[in-house]
Amino acid sequence: MLPPTLADIETLADQARDSLPEGFLAPAREVVIRVADWPEDELLDEMGIADPFDLTGLYEGVPLTEKSLSDMPGQPDVIWLFRRPLLEEWIEREEVTLAELVTHVLIHEFAHHFGWSDADIAAIDQWWE
Repeated sequence: MLPPTLADIETLADQARDSLPEGFLAPAREVVIRVADWPEDELLDEMGIADPFDLTGLYEGVPLTEKSLSDMPGQPDVIWLFRRPLLEEWIEREEVTLAELVTHVLIHEFAHHFGWSDADIAAIDQWWE
């Protein structure tokens, strides 16, 4: 059996985004989702992360709570998902599906974008139940 591909992870992420509550769906669709096998070494160094398996996802952008109408449009906000660390965590956890894990990581990254509290995340992501 072959491991899930980058495209497989992207499909799961798209499905997870499409399952967000209606009020968040349109702005969430403006965020680009990118999937890579690994985070770049420069990124890991910048974040002070020694083990690339420790980073499953990353939000790059300006949270909606900090954006201003006077801001010049720039690059779109991006959520990165890192395939190899995700697969490793999925294997280690055994009790969760890959779709559940991708959804959990994606929602955590959208929390940065939307400025959600822990309570907001818990209302959307049933991970801890």
